Amino acid sequence: MKLSDIAQKLGCEMRGMDVEITSVSGIDEADKGDITFVSNRKYISRIKTTKASAIILGKDIPPIDIPSLRTDDPYFAFARALEIFFEPLQPETGIHPTAVIGEGVILGNGVNIGSYAVIGRNCRIGDNTTIYPNTVLYPDVVVGRDCVFHSFVTVREGCRMGDRVILQNGVVIGGDGFGFATVDGVNHKIPQIGRVEIGDDVEIGAHTTVDRAAVDVTKIGKGTKIDNFVMIAHNVQIGENCIIVAHSGIAGSTKIGNNVTIGAQVGIVGHIKIGNNVTVSSQSGVSRDLRDGEVVGGNPITELKQSIKIRATMRKLPEMYKDIIKIKEKLEIKE
Repeated sequence: MKLSDIAQKLGCEMRGMDVEITSVSGIDEADKGDITFVSNRKYISRIKTTKASAIILGKDIPPIDIPSLRTDDPYFAFARALEIFFEPLQPETGIHPTAVIGEGVILGNGVNIGSYAVIGRNCRIGDNTTIYPNTVLYPDVVVGRDCVFHSFVTVREGCRMGDRVILQNGVVIGGDGFGFATVDGVNHKIPQIGRVEIGDDVEIGAHTTVDRAAVDVTKIGKGTKIDNFVMIAHNVQIGENCIIVAHSGIAGSTKIGNNVTIGAQVGIVGHIKIGNNVTVSSQSGVSRDLRDGEVVGGNPITELKQSIKIRATMRKLPEMYKDIIKIKEKLEIKE
């Protein structure tokens, strides 16, 4: 495809020669015929060494020798370029003969169900939804239209999915919450009789788990994206358009607002409230409520810039300790 055609499809401004583009690649891996991108200024120096035939850049980047497409959001333009050049995986159409479909199941138009999938009784699945092999839906599950459930997904009884929900491999929706009452040293299981509700346009990464509520609902708002290996406990409420990165854990009954970003390996205690537009940096421990718009980090958490200073100071503790010993000796201070 000519670079000018790509520019038209992406709504970008073309600068330089109208070269032929055959593929899309990262800036370090790119070769002749590839188009690549730079969205972070720290990678600008790599423009000089890339072999790419064209590059997607921000409008504020100075002129370069390589043909380029200019846009306000190079990363998003690159994502759309990927859509142009790479066809998504196409499932086998229809219902595979080895799939097990329970009584009372209602299937919409254009539903695809792969081999050895199990659809429990009274499930409802919307139009054009694809369920890949070895996925299991327990009874009474409701799934919207245009959803994609990859292999080995499990959705437990009574859970509800909106439209265009994507569940990556190994996701478990609606497993029992971790609820036990300890009496005389014996842990007694508390029945988990609630469900999970997932809004439209939610994507959940591989091997993430969302527990059903003890009572009522565990809820994930529309447009939220959750990475791999995230744990969401019972009765958690997550708002719309949130980003939750890998290996994070959210304990029970915590409420999270809209447009919240949670970095990797964050731990959040239960029964707290996190406001809208909050950002929590990676490897933080959240143990208190957070107000709208707070940007925090560390463990215990504090304002992010302060947290960075604290961590920088901790690296100097051995030298500081030696200095304190010297000062005490000089002042003849005894333990």
